[in-house]
Amino acid sequence: MANSKLATEATAPHALHDVEKDIASPKSSGSDSIREYNATAVHQDGGILSKLRNIEATMDRKFGIESEAIDRKVPEERIVMTWRETLTLATLWASGTMNLSCFATGFLGWEFGLSLKQNLLCCIFGSLLGGATSGSMAVFGAPTGLRQISISRYQFGWWFAKVIAALNVIQQIGWSAVGCITGGIALNAVADDGVSIALGVFIIAFFSMLVSFVGLKAILPYERWAWVVYLVVFLVILGQTGRFATNDLAQDPLTGMNLTAVVLSLLSIIYGSSSSWALVVSDYYVLYPTTISRPKVFILTMLGIALPTGFGMCTGAVVASTLNVRADWSEAYDKSIGYLIQEALPPIGWGKFILVLLVLSGINCNIINTYSAAISCQQFARPFAKLPRFIWTVICFAVILALGVAGRDHLLSYLQNFLSLLGYIATSYFVIVLLEHFVFRKGDFRNYDLDGWNIPARLPLGLAASATFLLGVAVWVLFMVQTWWIGPGARQIGEFGGDLANEITLGITLIAYVPLRWAERKYNLLPFQRLVKAKQSNGSTIFVLEWSGWYRPKELIMAIPTPHIYTQAYRLYSTRGGNARVDRIAATIIVTYCGFVFGAPLIGAALVSRNAKRDSRYAEMRPLSFRDCLPGPPLEDYAGPRRRVAA
Repeated sequence: MANSKLATEATAPHALHDVEKDIASPKSSGSDSIREYNATAVHQDGGILSKLRNIEATMDRKFGIESEAIDRKVPEERIVMTWRETLTLATLWASGTMNLSCFATGFLGWEFGLSLKQNLLCCIFGSLLGGATSGSMAVFGAPTGLRQISISRYQFGWWFAKVIAALNVIQQIGWSAVGCITGGIALNAVADDGVSIALGVFIIAFFSMLVSFVGLKAILPYERWAWVVYLVVFLVILGQTGRFATNDLAQDPLTGMNLTAVVLSLLSIIYGSSSSWALVVSDYYVLYPTTISRPKVFILTMLGIALPTGFGMCTGAVVASTLNVRADWSEAYDKSIGYLIQEALPPIGWGKFILVLLVLSGINCNIINTYSAAISCQQFARPFAKLPRFIWTVICFAVILALGVAGRDHLLSYLQNFLSLLGYIATSYFVIVLLEHFVFRKGDFRNYDLDGWNIPARLPLGLAASATFLLGVAVWVLFMVQTWWIGPGARQIGEFGGDLANEITLGITLIAYVPLRWAERKYNLLPFQRLVKAKQSNGSTIFVLEWSGWYRPKELIMAIPTPHIYTQAYRLYSTRGGNARVDRIAATIIVTYCGFVFGAPLIGAALVSRNAKRDSRYAEMRPLSFRDCLPGPPLEDYAGPRRRVAA
């Protein structure tokens, strides 16, 4: 439709109303109605899902739990910035990262045979690199008003963004399981084996679920101040154990390629811990005003993640070094990290008190993970979005509990394998998102069709991002170091292999994405570019599916999109006159089923014109919004796009 004039103003309200009336659909009456929920059409017919959504809406009104969480937050819904909200940009992450899991990660360097100095340097620089990765993703939340997985659709497209959502759920649930395991181990030590680790895992997971159940209105105020307690706790641990810290090793020091291999593997693990927030960080900034300073968001988020993570790991590294000179502490550590803390912090009652506080620190981290995992579950597919967030929170709780109980006896191997995998995902993801934003969208959020975030036809197909990400997966396999797999490239470094997956992935992604995305844009590698509402020169209004690129069949397709996949009648009328072919559209309908598993809408389509480019009947066009597919009042508040936004 290169010669078609794009609408720059809203179509007259009465015309829109006519079009909506003319789309044949079941009229809502009584208890069976259709409404928009999480940008998806749902039937309020008295069924179980309807009742659950009503319960969620009631709890939202009474207690402020977050209903319709994945919907885009428009500028009018944003909070007013105060010093408290600015502080939250950093302290939210400080509360979530200064925990027992980070403390336990600090022991890995000692386990690998590194000195205290070497371990501390890895903890500091790995945390800073990972914090910068997550901080770079934080700047997308406020300008778009979208959750991180929704933002991913502008790079990976509608379909592959589901893969990113699935990986994010695995990531958040897995990291929550780590928090539950460390908390369960600590509770077991506090109770002198009177509380099983499995019961401790349940307690941590349950209380994490309660806070995340409410949503941001509970999470942000709580996490704003919780970090203070754990800063004091780690300072106390350093004060009581630091005098025994030593840079000496109990065995011969590592040298040459073996040292290089161990440092690379440890950096990968620590980087993975800090960078794992990259796939969720924007979830917590959607209520911030669009005018907030992006450098401020980046810096405060980066420091809020890197400094407390590094501090917690460095504290663990210091305590780990004391095991070389304190045999009694080493024996306690052989039982569990909880017994070590009790032994290192006399008297016994004081040590138990500190340990209880550290148990609670795991809840802080798990609150964030459980909340974001539930939101990502809603973005797998349209049917998943119809299930309220609080139900997904309960489902995530059950999975976290199962993983935590199953892995309770293998904490350090769990950390070593899981955290480095998080880093691989984050590296591929953040490079693709930043390249798309700065190279192809010129660093300008006006170049995003934000109103089309939940409409597949208004999103890029994501071929370039998907191919680049899969190329990165191949690199992971070749250069990763895990207890269950050492890639052939990693085996070339040292006796046990050095993890180079993040570094090679970074380079490959930088090289591959730009030319692939350029080709995707140049040749318009999309089956169709966008769905539009077209106004004919004779006054009639029709729906049009605009084809483009190498797949263009040189014809215009008329479409009736509908989210009502069970009840919508596939008919389209001309609002005023129009040619006979359009009036007889119902007789030539072709119904195409587009992936029910993923909840894609049914499309009724019919041939309209063999030469759409030269057809002057289509004088005005504008993108079709979700609300255009629903029966209801005229869209008086609609404003057409000021300019065409490239997919």
